[in-house]
Amino acid sequence: MGETHVVQGVVVQGVVVGFDEARGLGEVEGSDGRRLPFHCVQIGDGSRRIAVGAAVGYSVRAGLGGRWEASGIIRR
Repeated sequence: MGETHVVQGVVVQGVVVGFDEARGLGEVEGSDGRRLPFHCVQIGDGSRRIAVGAAVGYSVRAGLGGRWEASGIIRR
């Protein structure tokens, strides 16, 4: 199997595939099929909520524990 390379700071296009409003945690799936978690503070408009199915753009960054996560999420 090939290794997936993540480039920080590059805007990725994707879709929100899950969001738990009570916990403020969600997940996006990028155009490359990779799923990444995110916290509601990463939603760019400050709303702290986003609908499942929303088309978004986001950056990738190293989060706690060294796992990759979505950041700077903006609606498209």
